[in-house]
Amino acid sequence: MRNNRTFRIMFRAIKNNIPNSITCLNLLFGTLAIIAAFKPYDESLMGLQGYQVAAIMIGLAALADFADGFVARLLHAVSPLGKELDSLCDCVSFGLAPALIIYNQMQASCPGHWLCYVPLVIPLFGALRLARFNIDTNQSTTFTGLPIPANAIFFVGLSEWYACHATTSPWIIAVAAVAFSLLMVCGLRMFSLKMHNLSPKENYRQYLLAVAAVAFVVTQGVTGLAWTILFYVLLSAISRVK
Repeated sequence: MRNNRTFRIMFRAIKNNIPNSITCLNLLFGTLAIIAAFKPYDESLMGLQGYQVAAIMIGLAALADFADGFVARLLHAVSPLGKELDSLCDCVSFGLAPALIIYNQMQASCPGHWLCYVPLVIPLFGALRLARFNIDTNQSTTFTGLPIPANAIFFVGLSEWYACHATTSPWIIAVAAVAFSLLMVCGLRMFSLKMHNLSPKENYRQYLLAVAAVAFVVTQGVTGLAWTILFYVLLSAISRVK
């Protein structure tokens, strides 16, 4: 009996920590993205430049961020610890990592310019966004402000565009960094991408965004990710006006 009880305790402990382990992968990928970001235009992996490797790592972090919640619900292992750990990891992977990609790209284009430091506001506002989310019980079906993963996706797309337009005024990139940082903490109600059923009537915005995302990526490549998030913000704003 004692052995069976010990086994059940060990099994429960392992089961409860599986989602947390996946969450830690989120942090690992975010850390790798930061390392790659400091050499934005050096070939570092399979012919890819540093900023591209960093973008891929952020994408893998996003997959881990989705998987940890899915697995937690599947195993009935949702916990306050997991929620706090998830936010800490998100701040690194979706706040600091994209900020450092843009920062290093700006340093390569206009070294020493004070505007290069403006993107560092992204993790600051990202941390505030996550802290507010953790204490707000009204963000299950809608979000208040731009979710930090969506913010990261925008800057992944912007980094690709910036790499192709390196002579762009640093003011444009700095304004984008400030604008999207403010979007994370603004009061705009934005619809969740999760669908509880497949009804086109109830989920028309999600379907419309999915179609737009495919169209943007097919026509614009990775830069299309930035256009997708802009469309998401616009669609959310229009929905609030109605």
